[in-house]
Amino acid sequence: MSEVEGHRDGDRGYLCAFLSAGRPATNMSTSPEHVKCLIIGSGPAGFSAAIYAARADLKPLMIEGPLPGGQLTQTTEVDNYPGYPKGRSGPEMMNDLREQALRFDTVIRNGWVTKVDFTGPVHKVWVDEKTEIHADTVIISTGASAKWLGLPNEIRLRDIGGGVTACAVCDGFFYKGQNVVLVGAGDSACEEATYLAKLCPKVYMLVRKGEFRASKAMVHRVENTPNIEVLFHTEVKDVLGEHAVDGVLAVNNKTGEERKLDVTGLFIAIGHTPATEIFKGWLDMDEAGYLKHEADRTSTKIPGVFVAGDAADKVYRQAVTSAGSGCMAALDAERWLAAQGKH
Repeated sequence: MSEVEGHRDGDRGYLCAFLSAGRPATNMSTSPEHVKCLIIGSGPAGFSAAIYAARADLKPLMIEGPLPGGQLTQTTEVDNYPGYPKGRSGPEMMNDLREQALRFDTVIRNGWVTKVDFTGPVHKVWVDEKTEIHADTVIISTGASAKWLGLPNEIRLRDIGGGVTACAVCDGFFYKGQNVVLVGAGDSACEEATYLAKLCPKVYMLVRKGEFRASKAMVHRVENTPNIEVLFHTEVKDVLGEHAVDGVLAVNNKTGEERKLDVTGLFIAIGHTPATEIFKGWLDMDEAGYLKHEADRTSTKIPGVFVAGDAADKVYRQAVTSAGSGCMAALDAERWLAAQGKH
């Protein structure tokens, strides 16, 4: 999603290898460290910002966050990122981006930003509640995490790449010619269902209540797609399969009737949670917590504070769009510093 997405509960073993090579020690100084450019988050947006900022001689410092490398470290295969004709696993791709940022002398530190103070011309940030950093510019790339149902088999199969995902655009291609289930009732869910219907002979759409939350236009798109079967008042009771999804056990929450759906993929489209809680009261955000920025810019309402990636993007949420916005944020930061006579 890119970015600081999720919690350490979702980390997997291969992250140890991803994190071990070349990491500078965490700053333990008691006096505040001053940097030109601080990047919060280490997904595609953060690393792209770091590459551009480092090449512009901003000497960026990156704080990785609670999930170093972001959501892509929990993704098995990435086939839609330019430059990888044979595809690349999520952890491998993030390691590539990390190594590129290190090549240009980005300082990368493990840690979690726990507090900010944007009252003055110098932005104050605290890492792990103890290390204080002062920054002329801050690039926020903390991302957003997908919401899950929380079923044990759902999470287990998600973590082993066994057919549970939260991104139809990312992973729908792998299920071409197969039947799938999609859970959700909003605009994004309807959009993803119709996208999957172009690839899959049958899409079961599970709606927990008796009606959609989506706009009328999106509902009509679903209703006019013949290979989407909408099951209202229906929830996932269990996800079947040892190593990969081979069925979904659905239950009608009004009648209690259970039904096995013969599918090989489960798509969860019940929303995302942006990792922006610590910026409440400092930056403008919408009702869902996504950070607001200027049109055609990454600038927030605080001069010198910029946002990139899924922390501000509830529409696209792709690695490549996150990377592009990271580039924009670094360029905006460089130009802002130059205008202030600090670069």
